[in-house]
Amino acid sequence: MKMKKYNAPSIAEAMKLIRADLGDDAVILNSKVVVDKKFFGLVKKKSFEVVAGIDKVEAKPVFPPLQDLQSLKPIMQATAPTIAKETEQVTVKKTLIEDDSIATNELKKEIADLKSIMQSLHRQSIQSKYPDELLRFIDYLKQQELNEELITQISDELFVHIEHIDAVYFDDLQAAAKRILERQLRDVEIGGVSYERKYINVLGPTGVGKTTTIAKMAARAVLEKKKRVGFITTDTYRIAAIEQLKTYAGLLQVPIEIVYSAEDYKAAIEKFAHLDLVFIDTAGRNYKEAKYITDLQRLINFGEDVQTFLVLSLTSKEQDLDLIIKQFNQIHVEKFIFTKLDETNSIGTMFNLMIKYKKGLAYYTNGQEVPEDIEEPSLEKLFELFFQGELT
Repeated sequence: MKMKKYNAPSIAEAMKLIRADLGDDAVILNSKVVVDKKFFGLVKKKSFEVVAGIDKVEAKPVFPPLQDLQSLKPIMQATAPTIAKETEQVTVKKTLIEDDSIATNELKKEIADLKSIMQSLHRQSIQSKYPDELLRFIDYLKQQELNEELITQISDELFVHIEHIDAVYFDDLQAAAKRILERQLRDVEIGGVSYERKYINVLGPTGVGKTTTIAKMAARAVLEKKKRVGFITTDTYRIAAIEQLKTYAGLLQVPIEIVYSAEDYKAAIEKFAHLDLVFIDTAGRNYKEAKYITDLQRLINFGEDVQTFLVLSLTSKEQDLDLIIKQFNQIHVEKFIFTKLDETNSIGTMFNLMIKYKKGLAYYTNGQEVPEDIEEPSLEKLFELFFQGELT
């Protein structure tokens, strides 16, 4: 390794010198503050001494062919100390800078980037040793759009698991991944409408199929559970939505009330006092704007005798769904309902959001037919959907 010492008035200046001299691949080996005293100690000048180094020959590690999984152990043992040492150097450097309170925003970003690079190299070093079967399985998880954090956790645990078996099969990997996901979902409730509570609020942005989903749930309650059902709609912004719900009410021969104000809502609730279940269709709005959530809270009761479901489309981008869910944080949403399963080839988003927000799943829908195209899930059903594809 080529090593060199640099002196500069600031860490930022030292970093510029090192980068110009040794390049972006240089590693900080040591740094300290140096104080020069002049004029009998009356004048003190502070500078920074930084020792940096770089390997003279850049070469990627070459690993022997994977004859069996046991051969991976000495490779990992050999590379782990180097990675650990480099990571420790980054940590020491970061601590020194923070303690001296001299870090600038630019320098903090450089440190964060360097740490990220080291972690990425560490990850690549481990993943380069995965057997082909595990790599294909990881690719499958990515195709299903499971998030990176979950994939990393699953792949690391699977790697330890398969070290002790002679042959690796998709079924083995699938079973182990299920166990890991089950742990993540152990505190999440899976299942549909609870018939012990009367009012069912169904929320969600425009275009997710909310009204059709309500009709499917209501049809099942009427046809399968023999419940007395009514509809309340607050979606007075779209005439088509009102007419659609009126059509379903007519087919099911159940009453419907259209409300425009809190007084209308209260009157509708009193009118439906004799019913078993009341499904409340809320306006499909752009819920990126918080004022619509406030309007909803003024209009609708979210009390004890209420179940609240948030309807989300699986064809939407996950970052958009994240924003919608965060906007609804002011309201106690019990479970998600995911729609348009038939329009996507991946369902990792369901797992990602349930685990991230600790919210259960009431239903998923897979078509427009009422009441057929809706499923009340179980974990086993979700896993069947998730693993129904094939490794490529």
